[in-house]
Amino acid sequence: MLDRRDLATIEAMRAFNRFYTDRIGVLDRAYLKANYTLTEARIVYELGVRGRASAAELVRDLHLDPAYLSRILKAFRSAELVEQTRDPDDGRSQIISLTPRGVAEYEALGELSRSQLEEMLAPLGPAEKATLVEAMAAITGLLDDDRRNEAPPVLRPHRPGDLGWIIESQTQFYVREFGWNDKFEALVSEVAANFLNGFNPARDYCWIAERRGIRIGSALVMDGGGDVAKLRLLYVDEAARGLGLGRLLVQQCIDFARRAGYRQITLWTNDILHAARHIYISLGFRLVSEERHTLFGPELNGQTWTLDF
Repeated sequence: MLDRRDLATIEAMRAFNRFYTDRIGVLDRAYLKANYTLTEARIVYELGVRGRASAAELVRDLHLDPAYLSRILKAFRSAELVEQTRDPDDGRSQIISLTPRGVAEYEALGELSRSQLEEMLAPLGPAEKATLVEAMAAITGLLDDDRRNEAPPVLRPHRPGDLGWIIESQTQFYVREFGWNDKFEALVSEVAANFLNGFNPARDYCWIAERRGIRIGSALVMDGGGDVAKLRLLYVDEAARGLGLGRLLVQQCIDFARRAGYRQITLWTNDILHAARHIYISLGFRLVSEERHTLFGPELNGQTWTLDF
């Protein structure tokens, strides 16, 4: 049974697919108003970019049925777009390359594609174009398994706009997952404002975790007065769970607090946040107090944890 949120995401993706395929004419018999289907145009493109390729490589990389590819190549040979030679490394395979006529078609298709996209971009301003590029990069990074798995998280200090992201991402997560009310957003906003208003780089720090330029986590250390540091607003996006990022962020907070000369680091959390509590316990924090509260709507058990240096 699909989760309702997954179903909403799936339907949004389907709607986008319908919009974009219609927008670029993927379903037209004559793709780009040329005498090629989308698959045929893609084969011409791949041969133009690669220079040469085996039939087996095209079948594998373009996820084509071998018989379908064979029919397309037969038509291309009749039109003198491609030529085939025996693969010296595999006598059962053919090496395919474009003829001069095929190269001319490859260049013409490229120009048609660029003209089509130029027309689509014409109404957009520079900021809208930048947003479009970022959105396409995000989609590619999120759905490409190879890129997703090879990109490790990167930690950096906060920049303008990051605290706003912290407020938004944490509020949305806790409201969605635990049914907390807008008082939680007020608390996070207050913490973020206090951090920025009183920021002292010698005593305060904010870590933003990114992967492929997308923010996926955060943690703050703030001056709690005297020799006490406060760990605030630890967060790891759902897409980054299981990477050890939460533990890494907490360890960064501990290390910074030590270097800054604090004698203790303290934090407040709720006992239903099991993953975070496991990290605190594993790094030596001890529970010093707890009390029931309804600050965010549901009844919760708030806990204060500390670590002495």
